[in-house]
Amino acid sequence: MGNVRGFLDFKKANNQKIAPSERVKNFKEFIKPLDKKEREIQAGRCMDCGVAFCHTGKMSEGKDIGCPLNNLIPEWNDLLYRSLWEEAFKRLELTNPFPEFTGRVCPAPCEDSCVCAINGESVSIKDNELALAENAFKEGFITPLKPQKYHGKKIAIIGSGPAGLACAYSLNLLGYKVSVYERSDKAGGLLMYGIPDMKLEKSVVQRRIALLEKSGVEFKLNQNINSKEKANKLLKDFDALILCTGASEPNTLNIKGKDLNGVKFAMDFLSENTKSLLKNSKPATTAKGKNVLVIGSGDTSVDCIAVALRQGAKSITRFERSPKKSELRSKDNPWPLKADIFTTDYGLEEAKAVYQKDVREYQKLTKEFVGKDKLEGVLASDLKRENGKNVEIKGSEKLYKADLVLLAMGFSGSEKAISVNFGVEFDTKNNIATTNYQSSHEKIFSCGDARTGQSLVVWAIKDGLKCALRVHKELSGE
Repeated sequence: MGNVRGFLDFKKANNQKIAPSERVKNFKEFIKPLDKKEREIQAGRCMDCGVAFCHTGKMSEGKDIGCPLNNLIPEWNDLLYRSLWEEAFKRLELTNPFPEFTGRVCPAPCEDSCVCAINGESVSIKDNELALAENAFKEGFITPLKPQKYHGKKIAIIGSGPAGLACAYSLNLLGYKVSVYERSDKAGGLLMYGIPDMKLEKSVVQRRIALLEKSGVEFKLNQNINSKEKANKLLKDFDALILCTGASEPNTLNIKGKDLNGVKFAMDFLSENTKSLLKNSKPATTAKGKNVLVIGSGDTSVDCIAVALRQGAKSITRFERSPKKSELRSKDNPWPLKADIFTTDYGLEEAKAVYQKDVREYQKLTKEFVGKDKLEGVLASDLKRENGKNVEIKGSEKLYKADLVLLAMGFSGSEKAISVNFGVEFDTKNNIATTNYQSSHEKIFSCGDARTGQSLVVWAIKDGLKCALRVHKELSGE
């Protein structure tokens, strides 16, 4: 390492952020990067730790250990510290085709697994990665990558989310003619319509799509492969099909009032807002002047809060069934596992600044959506933990005023129509069943959330890259 004392000599410095009360006035990204010299100093905090858990890329007890893409983090941190920005980026690009995405939206399990994090603050790996990526675009280090030659075989990829894009990127370089079919009007899948602009501006996604097109990848938009006839035609026209359709079947609450006007799935709410911004440069008004209740505790719930704030919500409350987490690791969540602790993500931070309180309500059981033709309130009761289970506290029912409920409770697998139209089997979790990425149909493969269930963008990218190699092996016989 260039500076073996860096982690002792320098304190961690993260990218700066625009104040919550200011950034809620628009839908722009709010990160203010450090200057190049300070970024190099931060890279110098990467220590000569011997066994670097930051790039382990495994799951243990349901938690990440290190970077799923196995990024060579100590190597490019060392190069960055020595002001070798281009060399550092090339090292990063060896394992991560889209660092401009992960540098923005990844929760950075690498940092929780950093050796420095055992007794102090981790290296600022995520911020370093984003700095390398954006500098590479600025300096022209990133150019279209075309194969040396095409060998005549064609592959259709259904879905243009992170897994589909990674798969297309890799297969194109391996010499296949790749056509990506997307049912929406723009490519990017979750990256385009599922993640708000504040976290990932759409120009960033479109920049990458344009690069892939210049590299030789074909995108076919507004193409919904929603029938057996369409699927069979693709099977006839292409040498292989890869289903990268995501885990798009949302979890719901089967309780009284679930069909009332005002009860909405989170992803519909987020995508409608993004489409409005792209079309009119103005947000949707779904939450304007309304009392909003978000049900769920994951990243999507935070995104809903952030968007509802910017739309002008009168009030926001978030329900979650679990108790408030500890601010310290528990004994069953040791380093180097991803820390399962209490945090306040960007949307929650913003809500606290606007409403002068934490909008989270813990251990809540939603029992009924109340209203006649439209939603007027939500009946909920309190929960307590007994013998490791949630138990309703009798007599604790309370009516919460709500004009809009956003269901952000995750996803239950793939849409059932995929099994019917493509003739592929699902597993017990409603994901596409695969053996080494190959489905029950010999010409159809699958990767990303469609295969694994709901996961992180970084895991979807990794799955797409691995699937591409599997398809190449099948078609080439190598």
